[in-house]
Amino acid sequence: MNNSIRVRFAPSPTGYLHVGGLRTALYNYLFARKNKGTFILRIEDTDRTRYIEGAVENLLKTMEMIGLPYDEGPDKDGGFGPYYQSQRTDIYLDHVKKLLDKGAAYHCFCSPETLAEMREKQRLAKEMIRYDGRCRLLEYREVEKRLAAKESHVIRAKIPESGSLEFEDLVRGQVTFPWDMIDDQVLIKSDGYPTYHLANVVDDHLMKISHVIRGEEWLSSTPKHIFLYDAFGWEKPKFAHLPLLLNPDKSKLSKRQGDVAVEDFLAKGYLPEALINFVALLGWHNETDREIFSLMELEETFSIDRITKSGAVFDLEKLQWMNGFYLRNMKLEDLATRLKTYFKLESIDISDQDKYLNVIDFAKERITLLPEIIEQTRMFYEDLSFTDEDHLIIDSENAQKLYSYWLIELSKLDNITEETIEEITKKSSNELNLKGKELYFPLRLALYGKAHGPNIPTLYRLLGKDDFVSRFQKVLINSNTKRF
Repeated sequence: MNNSIRVRFAPSPTGYLHVGGLRTALYNYLFARKNKGTFILRIEDTDRTRYIEGAVENLLKTMEMIGLPYDEGPDKDGGFGPYYQSQRTDIYLDHVKKLLDKGAAYHCFCSPETLAEMREKQRLAKEMIRYDGRCRLLEYREVEKRLAAKESHVIRAKIPESGSLEFEDLVRGQVTFPWDMIDDQVLIKSDGYPTYHLANVVDDHLMKISHVIRGEEWLSSTPKHIFLYDAFGWEKPKFAHLPLLLNPDKSKLSKRQGDVAVEDFLAKGYLPEALINFVALLGWHNETDREIFSLMELEETFSIDRITKSGAVFDLEKLQWMNGFYLRNMKLEDLATRLKTYFKLESIDISDQDKYLNVIDFAKERITLLPEIIEQTRMFYEDLSFTDEDHLIIDSENAQKLYSYWLIELSKLDNITEETIEEITKKSSNELNLKGKELYFPLRLALYGKAHGPNIPTLYRLLGKDDFVSRFQKVLINSNTKRF
């Protein structure tokens, strides 16, 4: 293991795992595996107002279901814990004291009302909305007096007021931010908890994070983080900011446009393998136009320098195509095992293992999502139902003659194969003078419940002689009457 390569996925427990979060986790995981480094899961739960009970457990479960194991995390101590930020509060308070002592941070006593008034004035004057730094000017004695009175306050970073910051981003190249665009970021909130900005910098340093790979939305916060690294005198990690995920209309992917939670995709029947493959291509590509990759292949081929700068469109149709591809190419026994739960929910008896495997082998070509298996196989396990339009075909004189013919032919034979069924089909066509849809529509309706579908030998392989006989008998208006 390369001890110098250490990356982290640091979600907040505020609900579900967004597909954007999955991509961030995946790219960090792949980068660690490619470089024989360490992949860390850290829970950033310092914002108690957004904390949702059970979200951490849900996150850990989803990570396990999707198949992204981490090397260090809440239940895998690698010597850099705790891995919950809420358990590290004393660490942040110790570090913010160092910033105060160095003059890199200051106490701010502005009330929410004062801040709201400040923002409104800036808005009306069409100025940049930001803290105006008024508490930077407070004298030491004034600060001590207000602290002694336990006046509500926050601690802010004392961002430079002029000049600019330049840094190298592994995806975007050289990035420049004027300091006058950067707010005096709150580091410690009035409740004593750190903000993301302080906690993530302190933790990244103490956990020896070498590369920070995260979404583009954090790009504008990077100057604040680099300011803190420099203020502490620490070596900075390398930064890589991933392109935005977009809807087909190029708007930012969000829950308002539909499902964006990994759990929702899994619940709908998308395979973890397909979801991983699809998400990997949202902003990254290899040297070829290849689109199908196993996780192991991604681990071998992934590189940050192949990540694109432009936003990546989340194409649901492509995901569905990819999911169908994985379903069709999965080992039959493995697919059959995954699908059993859907049959149990419908109380469908699949105890005949040979029939079950044959049915799954047939139906996998017709589905793109796991739950679709029921509608594509129900006709092989349950009594068929017919519409009035179906009965116009089934009850016709030609169809009734056809069913009687098949029952007699089947009764003559013991060892029946698909080739035998093909022969009976040809004989019935010739002897009853039925061609095309006059022959096949009545047969498929009686055996499959639909006029269009698989050929008759395939239906025999799926149903067998007993079902063929019983289904023909059920559509005969008078089973005792021979109509040829």
